Amino acid sequence: MKFFKSSFSLLGLLFLTGCVGNMNPTGGNSTPNYPYFITVKPLVVKKIAVPTGTKLVYEEQFFKEGKQEKMLNEEKLITIELPKGQFIIWGGVPVTSIDKFFNSEMRGYTVYADFEKLTEDKKTKFSELWQSCSNDIGITVKNTEDWSFNTQNISDVESCSVLYQRYFKENESQQKFLNEIYSELLKVDSK
Repeated sequence: MKFFKSSFSLLGLLFLTGCVGNMNPTGGNSTPNYPYFITVKPLVVKKIAVPTGTKLVYEEQFFKEGKQEKMLNEEKLITIELPKGQFIIWGGVPVTSIDKFFNSEMRGYTVYADFEKLTEDKKTKFSELWQSCSNDIGITVKNTEDWSFNTQNISDVESCSVLYQRYFKENESQQKFLNEIYSELLKVDSK
């Protein structure tokens, strides 16, 4: 009887461990095969001009996995990934990809910079602050259909890597840094 109880407990523990891994919001034991489309000509997506070869990744959808033959609904877009070695200019900064926030309650996206492509003459206070904490910056917006550098649409700088997060409202130094980077973002000429 003692053996049966310990075996049962061990099996229960293994079963629960397997279930917990499958509930992992980052994919757990298996990563979804998100549908994606590779652009075959320059396009405008989320109000951003992207070059040929840009990978557009979409939310999970029934009966759609992996590479698609045509673009899917732009509302379902979760990632714009530029071809290797290419970038777009976002806020005066060379950017390689943009990801919609994972948390659906947050209206915005994360922008990933390639500061090695930023020439000295193009640096601004905004780009210097951004580079000082990371290559990724979280942006909240009013209109989620516009991922361009549109200061009229950008509500705030939500984060700069994991070092600075709006979530930690009681941390004055984090809030001060995010206020400063947002203020400098608004000064960047979007032309």
